[in-house]
Amino acid sequence: MLLTFTGAYESFRAGILALADTLGITAAFDGTDGLVVEVRKGLRDKLTVKLNNSRATIAYDKRIHFFRALGLLVEQLKAGSTQFSKTEDIYFLTNGPMFDVSQGNAVINNESVKELLRRMALMGLNMLMLYCEDSYKVPEEPWFGYMRGKYTEEDLRALDDYADQFGIEMIPCIQTLAHLPDTLRWGVYKDIKEDNECLFVGEEKTYTFIRHLLEAASRPFRTKRIHIGMDEAWRLGLGSYLEKHGLVSKTEIMRIHLARVMEIIRELGLKPMMWSDMFFRAIDPQGKYYNETLEIPEESVNAVPDGMQLVYWDYYHHKASEYDCFIEKHRKFGEPIFAGGIWTWLGYGANWPKTFNTSYPALMTCKRKGVREVFVTIWGDNGTECNIFANLPGLQYFAEHGYNADPSEPEIAARFNFCCGADWNDFLLMTRIDKIPSIENSVEEPYNCSKFLMWQDVLTGLLDKNIEGLPINAHYEKLAEEFKDAIGRNGAYDRLFEYNYNVANVLALKSELGLQLTKAYKDDDRDTLTELLTHTLPELTVRVKVLRKCHKKLWRKTYQPFGWDIMDLRYGGLLIRLQSTSEQLTAYLAGDPDALRELEEPRLPYNGIEGIPLYTNYYGDLVSPSRTAPKA
Repeated sequence: MLLTFTGAYESFRAGILALADTLGITAAFDGTDGLVVEVRKGLRDKLTVKLNNSRATIAYDKRIHFFRALGLLVEQLKAGSTQFSKTEDIYFLTNGPMFDVSQGNAVINNESVKELLRRMALMGLNMLMLYCEDSYKVPEEPWFGYMRGKYTEEDLRALDDYADQFGIEMIPCIQTLAHLPDTLRWGVYKDIKEDNECLFVGEEKTYTFIRHLLEAASRPFRTKRIHIGMDEAWRLGLGSYLEKHGLVSKTEIMRIHLARVMEIIRELGLKPMMWSDMFFRAIDPQGKYYNETLEIPEESVNAVPDGMQLVYWDYYHHKASEYDCFIEKHRKFGEPIFAGGIWTWLGYGANWPKTFNTSYPALMTCKRKGVREVFVTIWGDNGTECNIFANLPGLQYFAEHGYNADPSEPEIAARFNFCCGADWNDFLLMTRIDKIPSIENSVEEPYNCSKFLMWQDVLTGLLDKNIEGLPINAHYEKLAEEFKDAIGRNGAYDRLFEYNYNVANVLALKSELGLQLTKAYKDDDRDTLTELLTHTLPELTVRVKVLRKCHKKLWRKTYQPFGWDIMDLRYGGLLIRLQSTSEQLTAYLAGDPDALRELEEPRLPYNGIEGIPLYTNYYGDLVSPSRTAPKA
């Protein structure tokens, strides 16, 4: 398909050529061959696309709007349209994702970031943050991000250049107070530690360190905006600060720290934003962020320095009235940015009901109340088992809400199918990785069964009591077939479905194995024990090995190699425990009565709570009742 661009296209030329393969077009300029596309500046907060046989017109406001409009045009052409006219309103000045590249050990490699940027350009998303706790190189700090994946200055500059050709702003997103456990673990930073995660406020060495971070994080980018973090400083003022200064209110400590950090920010000419929660936690009696009855005192408002923009993050509430309330509370500090979330950080699955049921009231409220800047967080807590490209439907969801008053799911799905060359309904299947029988209809709670079912031990089964009597193996056997059917119709993302197929294929054997072993042992059912030994355990071992190999291949295509060691340790631990189970089972069947002593212990509900547990996200809590590592 040949498109010849005329008019005000020059600033889009590089981006058009970068998207040509993705769109399946050939681009030419200043001619009359093929479809002639006239490009011109349009009205503020609007984009327009018109097609009339062999000619088309694109009128844009900002650069990103041209690329969304180009996608809309090509979508119609591929559908066989010859007449088409569409005008979209632009509801958000800023809209895009924030990808966590630190907490789950998974640093997205440059080629994958570029792929995300191309998809974002077609969707019309104009901002990207890479959330880096220690995932960028700081020349003065060799222990910062030591032996972990990280971006060099050259990496980030190249990505910023690539994003800029689409009109996408890359904003550095770092931490300057808490959330730094992977840095503060090193003894070289003992003088700037409040505790294991938080910096020591007021120490001169702390601000030398922060200056190095701010300089390194901001230098590669065109933008002057920067996100400086400062959320969830749980024990602020209760560690080294308490020992030196005595008890001081969190609000006062935040005021002191922000004032010092702002001095550096102003010297560097930066425009900062930060998470807002500490201003709320500091004054709430229980340290909560979301308290609808909380009154904001003048002292807290005055603690926010001039020029600092607060980010209201919320992906928990399901009612518009709740978002309305918290937006108004944030407006006491100034105009906020809203940050929602895509629920893919709890294991292998993607919780789309939770994502959509929190995002819909949030985005509709933002539009109604005139909040013009939003973004969507994609966290990587404790492993990043869910591949980063599984989040694409959530990006499309935010994009369509940015250009439509109230888009329907079929409309969003159609745009996703075009922008990503994949099937919306297949991607929504990923919810069922975590929605086992008994909770399959839950839309509000953050279940993540895939994580505990994959990593819990088959002999000690810490969560076996909670899943007793449920047909979980059958659930995953059916789901595996559905994922297998999706391979071949999802283009570049077939690899995700091969991976998900292997996850479900493992869980189809492993989920109930601990219960099967325990029951057969207690019933003295030696025939079943022999069957588990000779068939189930060998087949499960093969499936885990295939999953590990598939996962590693996908990881290395998506991420930098650092961080995979964590997954190798998990898969390696699972495999050796399956081997150990086989050895002990063999010994028991050969006449050793003590070989399966673990199965004598009564199974108790996890944490004393009946039913399927929520938010079981920490590997060390799932795999053994003993400490696998000091803090794991």
